[in-house]
Amino acid sequence: MLSEMERLDKYRCQVHTRSGPASYIDTGGTGRAVLFVHGVGSSSYLWRHVIDQLDGQRRCVAFDLPLHGSTPAAADQDFSLPGLARFLADGCEALGLTDIDLVANDTGGAIAQVFAVGRPERLHTLALTNCEAHDNVPPKALLPVVLLARMGLLARIAPRMVRDTSRARKRAFGGVYQDIANLPEDIARVWLAPMATAESARQGQRLLTSLHARDLMAIEPGLARLQVPTLIVWGTGDTAFRLKWAYWLRDTIPGATDVVEIEGARLFFPDERAAELTAALRRHWDAHQ
Repeated sequence: MLSEMERLDKYRCQVHTRSGPASYIDTGGTGRAVLFVHGVGSSSYLWRHVIDQLDGQRRCVAFDLPLHGSTPAAADQDFSLPGLARFLADGCEALGLTDIDLVANDTGGAIAQVFAVGRPERLHTLALTNCEAHDNVPPKALLPVVLLARMGLLARIAPRMVRDTSRARKRAFGGVYQDIANLPEDIARVWLAPMATAESARQGQRLLTSLHARDLMAIEPGLARLQVPTLIVWGTGDTAFRLKWAYWLRDTIPGATDVVEIEGARLFFPDERAAELTAALRRHWDAHQ
């Protein structure tokens, strides 16, 4: 029997973009593509259960962001929100993706906001799950790690902390899952890999210190004009991105209509509670054929 990773990796591809090489999942098929964007600390594997739910019904594409999954990061990789949005746009350009349904989580949601404001013509619909908004960058829950990164200490201590995958899985991801048993250890190992060596951890430090509220706040005038039909699905148990931010996004984006609350769900609920997210996505897409 194939593992969850192996089932998804049968769709894995590589493409060279203007932002560098990119690893991505592409299930193929005809019709409008769904593009999934993960955030810091995960990878395209975050979407494996949603992709399973949509099996054979939609073309599903999910990039690994630089320094995540199977996508490397150049020494001078632009890790800012505009830089990561440009990576996403370059990936879409390389694959010829237009008229897409964009679905994003965590920092992927912040990247998606920048992408949507800069390239609304590429989108058919937008769906945002728990993510940064307005000035909530970095969220308070992540501040201790960001402070270590700013002091240059994260690269010194992280490799030791992630050496024991079982223990590190609980420490790193226990707060973003309702039940950490829902995160397989082999996937956790992939997600912890950027902190496994001093060299990659230094890149991880640079990534964390490249994410700034000013880049999100700079696109707010464009966000306030965004007419793309927008769905907001929010886990109410998340401590990093509180429910108030879901309603801030709804009230800011003209194309947003309502907020779907997933009771008790935490940040990585697209993995843990994929069926509920997929049902909301289907309703959204059906309403905007």
